[in-house]
Amino acid sequence: MNKPEQIGPVWAQLLCPALLLLFIVSLSCARPDGEVRNLILLIGDGMGPQQIGLALTYARYATKPTMKDRELSIERIMRDGTTGLALTSPEGFLVTDSAASGTQIATGRKSRPGMIGLDGDGNPAETILEKARRSGRAAGLVSDTRITHATPASFAAHRPVRMMENEIAGDLLDSGTEVLLSGGLRHWLPDNVGDASSSENVYLEKIIPDHLSLRSARRDGRNLIREAQQRGYETVFDRKALIGSSSSKLLGLFAESEMPDAIRVSRTRSDGNRVIPTLAEMTGKALEVLSRNEKGFFLMVEAGQIDYACHHSDAGRLLHEMLIFDETLDSIFRWARGRSDTLVVVMADHETGGFAFSYSRYNVPPEMKLPGTAFRGREYSPMNNYARPFLLDRLYAQKKSFNDIRLEFDILPPGSRTPGNLARIFNDAVEFKISAEQAGDILAMEDAPPGFMARGERIHRLPRIHDFKEFYMAPGEGRNNLMGRAVAREQSVVWATGTHTASPVILVAWGPEKHSRRFGGVHHTTEVHELMAEVLELR
Repeated sequence: MNKPEQIGPVWAQLLCPALLLLFIVSLSCARPDGEVRNLILLIGDGMGPQQIGLALTYARYATKPTMKDRELSIERIMRDGTTGLALTSPEGFLVTDSAASGTQIATGRKSRPGMIGLDGDGNPAETILEKARRSGRAAGLVSDTRITHATPASFAAHRPVRMMENEIAGDLLDSGTEVLLSGGLRHWLPDNVGDASSSENVYLEKIIPDHLSLRSARRDGRNLIREAQQRGYETVFDRKALIGSSSSKLLGLFAESEMPDAIRVSRTRSDGNRVIPTLAEMTGKALEVLSRNEKGFFLMVEAGQIDYACHHSDAGRLLHEMLIFDETLDSIFRWARGRSDTLVVVMADHETGGFAFSYSRYNVPPEMKLPGTAFRGREYSPMNNYARPFLLDRLYAQKKSFNDIRLEFDILPPGSRTPGNLARIFNDAVEFKISAEQAGDILAMEDAPPGFMARGERIHRLPRIHDFKEFYMAPGEGRNNLMGRAVAREQSVVWATGTHTASPVILVAWGPEKHSRRFGGVHHTTEVHELMAEVLELR
């Protein structure tokens, strides 16, 4: 009988089984691929595809970009992860607000505008944060708005109206969420905090630093700061205390209302005396605290002021807000890199403003010579103004948001609130200039339509907007919108609205491919919740 033919050298035949055994042993010791303990959800409030496009365009084409290389973290995570789209419509409508959309992401149930943590019928719906904590995981909420604002509230509160921020503060405390970092101090202080003789006032003056005003929005005597401490939270109110904290339960409130806008953050970043942390710094601390839980964690981070910039038609501020968003994403990316137990989901709750660069007939560039053979004996003549890249640097150079410009003007003595002074304040802060005549148009007012209401108070006068006025609703923002319109042609920027749109938003998942690839395609925000819950094996 013939011997079977020997395959390969003897040493190879002996080594292969050994290598196979080693591979099997290594698999038995490693965490199974795709077993996710941690889920980080980063929401860019109001961030549609066009807002992401602004950031990417700046990175690629600005003459003097602020980043060392021209690749943003959003581009990197889109390349290495899975990208899809999310539809945002609430129950019974096409266009959502942050409350309904945040609730849909948080609960997987369709909700209605204004509702927090409720389904479309008005019943409480369990959130992914609540499910995660019920599974033994830790949880955190971080935002650069207020911790009681619609998006963070949607993950840990259940209220019929998003404006119930005093009640929402109590709900957040009752939720037991291990990390709460944001602004909104005014909703945590008792209503008698201004009484110098009260014991609560004396106590709060000792622990709250001078950069924060002791002003309350509450209508009762609850001191939620003291209650939080009694429940085991370390309370911090400035950057130094945040960085130095070693607590496993952390409440950080760094502003009376929303935190500083991104322009102020950009301008003060290198200030050694800076007392307010950035969104990235808050996120880094949240990851540090939550990762101590062996069972894992759920963390929602909101870059909430993208929405503010777009509500205000403020393109310069929007660019800064998008770069702050990307800085925060980079901090998450660096923390999660190399981990097989973490999934990162990046999305928006909706788009705001209908922002875009657009070409126009205004200030058409002159004819120019080109070296190509087709242009021998003739010059290239652009038919329209297609927007020059140097506009990006001028947008970034903005020194104040439109909202801060308006507030600076509004505190002038009544006799000084003139078109000339508004033009002066605006032109000192913005590269794109306005005339006194344009400032006069910005200051023009008109009667509000019959029955117009804003936040429960009747408004009698509104800034005069000549077209699409129904889509510019917030009385305090109308003047900001008019500033944006005044410089729009110089910026080659258009704004479709002062409110939200029904545009689909970008959805990106990065982490174990087994799970991240499921986020590709088109989903509704409720379906994003279901995907995240399945990743964490939450019931």
